[in-house]
Amino acid sequence: MYDAEKNTPKSELQNRIDRLQTQLREKSIDGALILQNADAFYFAGTIQQGQLYVPAQGPPLLMIRKSLDRARAESALDRVTPMKSPRQLPELLAGHDLPVPKTLGMELDVLPANLYLSFGKILDRTRIVDISHEIRLIRAVKSEYEIDRLRTAARFSDRLIEAAAGMIREGMTELELAGLVEAEARKMGHQGVVRMRLWGSEVFYGHLMAGPRAALPSFLASPTGGLGAGPAVAQGASFAPIRKGEPILVDYTFCYEGYISDCTRIFAVGGLPERLGKAYMAMLDVEGIVKRTARAGVSAGEVYRAAVERAGELGYGDRFMGAGPDRIRLVGHGVGLELDEYPFLAKGQEMVLESGMTIAVEPKLILPGEGVVGIENTHVVRDDGLETLTRSPDRITVV
Repeated sequence: MYDAEKNTPKSELQNRIDRLQTQLREKSIDGALILQNADAFYFAGTIQQGQLYVPAQGPPLLMIRKSLDRARAESALDRVTPMKSPRQLPELLAGHDLPVPKTLGMELDVLPANLYLSFGKILDRTRIVDISHEIRLIRAVKSEYEIDRLRTAARFSDRLIEAAAGMIREGMTELELAGLVEAEARKMGHQGVVRMRLWGSEVFYGHLMAGPRAALPSFLASPTGGLGAGPAVAQGASFAPIRKGEPILVDYTFCYEGYISDCTRIFAVGGLPERLGKAYMAMLDVEGIVKRTARAGVSAGEVYRAAVERAGELGYGDRFMGAGPDRIRLVGHGVGLELDEYPFLAKGQEMVLESGMTIAVEPKLILPGEGVVGIENTHVVRDDGLETLTRSPDRITVV
């Protein structure tokens, strides 16, 4: 029943475990307990309910409450055992010749406080420390296995952008168009779930909106917001109709076997006014600066600085990546199993880009009262620059 060809290969999991164990030993941490879904999938190849214990040395132990059979079918790890309750943790460790750790790494950036307190009682002689930064650094550099999945996701992004052009009609609502595009994505195999790590952040496929509504800010750490269907969502597509001559922003993910491609293109019914076309071309210029600057060995903050300087030179500094106090100090972000991975091409970021990191670069102008123009593509960082994965035409598509 389960498609074993979709499982993460054992060699891939072992490489990831080895990298984590190296970090544990360097930081004198006895083991790591992985609970979050994206991290669990990365290290174990399954998101079934349970816990993954990775000792500083030796094979990991995957303990599953539900569903054990599915976890065994999906994960290539050797030790997969049933667990009735988290309180069994010391007992299960002992049963597999693993001592209770004196120092335990956990994902404290995402772990709910009540779970943290619970594990503090279960392991009352263990010091719990944060291992989330190290995990995110490991995940930031993709293997060729991962890049292959990202490359496939990007091809689907390109196909989705092409399909969207044939769906746009003047007078249809943003939500109607979004429904058609999202249905097409599902037909292509989009997994439907778009994971984000930052607490309180959520997105459904992405942002699709038109005209002045696209320039409305929202709570999300994104240059675009949108009116949305109401205050309970406060972002994305709304019930407003699409009008002739306004920019239509299609900023959508495509998620393939867990991995996320992020792509933005601009459409318009009947074309755009000259000033908006000029603004769009400026963002292509900024994207070019980023592509010429970003490479292994360059800091993320340096790439951001180059983009901001160019936007200012072109006369758009006050509307680049937002307007007024709602501007965000970012021009790109890592993508992988989550939409907000390391690295962040943002102000003050000292993280150095490494070959194999995957980033979505998204220079955009927010024009209050008019809309949003810009572009976004997913790239792989290489020693000599960026390998672009999303390759649909970067022109404004007039329908």
